[in-house]
Amino acid sequence: MSEKNYSKLRNESDIRGIALEGVEGQHINLTETACRDIARGFALWLIDRSGRTDLRVAVGRDSRLSGPTLLGWLADELAKEGIEVTDMGLASTPAMFMTTKTEGYMFDGAVMVTASHLPFNRNGYKFFTPDGGVEASDIDEMIRLAETDRHTGLPAGSVVKDQFMDAYSDRLAGMIRAAAGSGRPLEGLRIVVDAGNGAGGFYAEKVLKPLGADITGSRYLDPDGSFPNHIPNPENREAMESITEAVLESKADLGIIFDTDVDRAGAVLPDGSELNRNRLIAILSAMLLRDHPGTTIVTDSVTSSGLAEFIAEKGGIHHRFRRGYRNVINESIRLNSEGIDSQLAIETSGHGAFKENYFLDDGAYIVTRLIIELSRARKEGYSLASLISTLREPAESREFRMNLSLEDFKPYGQKIIDELTAEVTSHEGWSLAPSNYEGVRVNLDKAHGDGWFLLRLSLHEPLMPLNIESDSEGGVKKIARELSGVLKKYSELDTEKLCEFAE
Repeated sequence: MSEKNYSKLRNESDIRGIALEGVEGQHINLTETACRDIARGFALWLIDRSGRTDLRVAVGRDSRLSGPTLLGWLADELAKEGIEVTDMGLASTPAMFMTTKTEGYMFDGAVMVTASHLPFNRNGYKFFTPDGGVEASDIDEMIRLAETDRHTGLPAGSVVKDQFMDAYSDRLAGMIRAAAGSGRPLEGLRIVVDAGNGAGGFYAEKVLKPLGADITGSRYLDPDGSFPNHIPNPENREAMESITEAVLESKADLGIIFDTDVDRAGAVLPDGSELNRNRLIAILSAMLLRDHPGTTIVTDSVTSSGLAEFIAEKGGIHHRFRRGYRNVINESIRLNSEGIDSQLAIETSGHGAFKENYFLDDGAYIVTRLIIELSRARKEGYSLASLISTLREPAESREFRMNLSLEDFKPYGQKIIDELTAEVTSHEGWSLAPSNYEGVRVNLDKAHGDGWFLLRLSLHEPLMPLNIESDSEGGVKKIARELSGVLKKYSELDTEKLCEFAE
């Protein structure tokens, strides 16, 4: 029996690791052996799950430098195990899922070679079936199979090359044409895209341009896995500054930014204001609640109080849930299965999944919905900004990531959360937030900071993220001061930065 151990390569519902040297102290663990074993594990898992042996799998990659190599090992090993493999080359993560749903393709499975927004030396695999992205438990089973010496015993399959991004782009462009009732509905609009040298450059050239949009001023559309300009990540400050600059310089009607593999997106309005985090969730909620009154919007745990008020004002229900895009998506799916309509599951990170789109977290789909709304707004004489004009935004917000100096960190972190929860009522001006599904969320009255904090425990890392938000200037510091006095007694929790800020 093999002594392989690939458990450290599991990252929730996908595989991630170090694929290239070049960062001090980080050594390759996505070796050829590991990649081939994981490919074999996926083949065995897919055959066991489907009960079939005549399977077809599509594989694709983002622009990472290690992508062609990792894709090659994957495709070759899948074929050795009897899978018929189609190498789609450069693609986006959502497009790879759509190879299982698009007429003329309809693959039995798909794999995307990506590590999302992580640094250039990282890479990994995301797996799909026609039912969607796999769960963490599925990854565990694939790893278990990868660590065995089992093979399918089937005759070898083949690897052929194709591409899917034209078909995927045509679907998105077709949505915009159908909504506008026009062949070139974006004529007269300037829309700029910043792909950050990831896989998202196709959207400017294959979706916007054929619809008549002026894409002059777009940035970093060419794939380059060294990411020479900025990290492709809508949550990254430098990246958002880049697309904001492009919008203002070009006098664009809209700016779009994608992460590396295009499962997340952000946007910028003509005045340079961002559609990101709470603002992105708000505008998508406003659009959906117009067409689906009363629907439930599922978000992660760190969304603002103002967003909850906004969704309620628009006639919707805000359901705040645990962080992790699979957690949010699965909760929305669960609500629908119980007869509660939930049209959108979205994290503040930009992972957003629509019920109408297979609950697939797809940045290009989010952007397409925004562009349909932009086209409609131009016709009817309103602006995108007007849709969120009543959104109350916090005066201040801050996140602290506090390390736990224990290998077995979860019991200690949970103890902190439990003890803090129990003593909330003993603090003047504090009250537990209702319907909280992660960590402890506490509301503070005006005299004690005029806002809230959320302390939670990371799923995989020995740290406790702390989010603080206030509706008053100076409120975050006031909340931090009260909270630091409570937390500094925990010797294994690094509260140094929190305490320094609170001084």
